[in-house]
Amino acid sequence: MEAMDARVWTFFGAIGQSHDPVYLMLSHTLLTALIVALVAFFVTRNLRTIPGGMQNVLEWFVEGTHKLGADIMGEERARKYVPLIGTLGLFIFVSNMIGIIPGFESPTANINITMVMALMVFLYYNYEGIRANGFIHYFGHFMGPVKVLAPLMFPIEIISHLSRIISLSFRLFGNVKGDDMFLLVMLLLVPWFLPLPAFFMLFFFGLLQTFIFMILTYVYLGGAVMIEEENH
Repeated sequence: MEAMDARVWTFFGAIGQSHDPVYLMLSHTLLTALIVALVAFFVTRNLRTIPGGMQNVLEWFVEGTHKLGADIMGEERARKYVPLIGTLGLFIFVSNMIGIIPGFESPTANINITMVMALMVFLYYNYEGIRANGFIHYFGHFMGPVKVLAPLMFPIEIISHLSRIISLSFRLFGNVKGDDMFLLVMLLLVPWFLPLPAFFMLFFFGLLQTFIFMILTYVYLGGAVMIEEENH
């Protein structure tokens, strides 16, 4: 175990003289949050009518996030959730990209981080569903359209919703962790300039996992607040 720890080198581990997993997780999570906050601050402090540079990139990202949700729940509802989905997307994307840089670890390669995000999404979409439809009507939807099957359908629906926490968290964690391990093996086996194709591939995978988490969050929110439309 000590031999493996010695091979996994990080800048924060060297600075803190520690390979404690909690310390490394917190330090890289704070770094990710700081990068996202700084990008948002410097882009929004001097907004221009004709965007350029990072403002253009972020406006494209916000517009794309809105269109992604509009296809699922309509433009008005999607606009309400753009801040949440956009923030999640930025955090996950930056976190995934940090892991590609040698000497850093992806916070999303830690199950504790992905589990917290999945729990947050789970609690929030249920809260929105209750607020939009009322407590009784929202959970009454879990019983299915046929009342006689309600004792069977209700526990199935509960288990189905709880499984979304596992699905969201483990999908993101497993893919990012696998990418990090793949990159580590590549860097150990071949010279530094040869894994360049792998860096581009890992960039694409990191972007894909960000997109999947965002669209699933929209789907869960849409299913919670659009019960009447779903019934029709």
